Amino acid sequence: MNTFSDSVGTALALIAGLDPALAAIVARSLAVSSVACLLACAIGMPLGAWLGVARFRGRGALLTVLNTLLALPSVVVGLVVYLLLSRTGPLGFLGWLFSFQAMLLAQTVLVVPVVAALTRQSVEDAHGAGGEQLASLGAGPWLRSLLLAWDERYALLTIAIAAFGRAVSEVGAVMIVGGNIEGFTRVMTTAIALETSKGDLPLALALGMVLLGTVLALNAAIALLRRWRMLRDDRVLALEGAPA
Repeated sequence: MNTFSDSVGTALALIAGLDPALAAIVARSLAVSSVACLLACAIGMPLGAWLGVARFRGRGALLTVLNTLLALPSVVVGLVVYLLLSRTGPLGFLGWLFSFQAMLLAQTVLVVPVVAALTRQSVEDAHGAGGEQLASLGAGPWLRSLLLAWDERYALLTIAIAAFGRAVSEVGAVMIVGGNIEGFTRVMTTAIALETSKGDLPLALALGMVLLGTVLALNAAIALLRRWRMLRDDRVLALEGAPA
């Protein structure tokens, strides 16, 4: 019990003192996940918005594959990206293996299905409510998807925050393609696994606290955004229902 208490105390001291090693790992982790989230949103949101509106043969099968990718283990993503970036792989000429770019690619591949599937559901629900009116005005599938996505922009922001939480808490893929190299590719999740195996509990606990705090802040942001949107919608309905 004393060892645990001492470890927690040391971990809090590392956080309060902005330990350089701790700060470097946290900054690198946030940088990788932030860029990966932006790339995933740039790819997944337009794709998901279009799938929410378009109707074509094979759409059901495509949605089944997309929903299956939601449960894709991160280690499988890491293995696939590793094979692509290895010296004998099709992308080996890039020389990205065990680098920032490799971790970025792995997290992007992991998060794109999440963003696309959630965006598709949000836009499809909005399309069921007002899509026919847009179609009657001559808007094609792409235009309808863009208009409905903009109308659901607050929901898409929530999706982006959730996607960042998925990326920052991932460990398997970045461990495989990044190599957990100190000072280069070590991020919070891989550092926690390594430091725990080494018995350096204070640093592992400090990183775990920061990671939990990050995820907690993201969930709080999502809850506040949803509450703000509900209040905003209630005010709009109240103004529409007010007598002239």
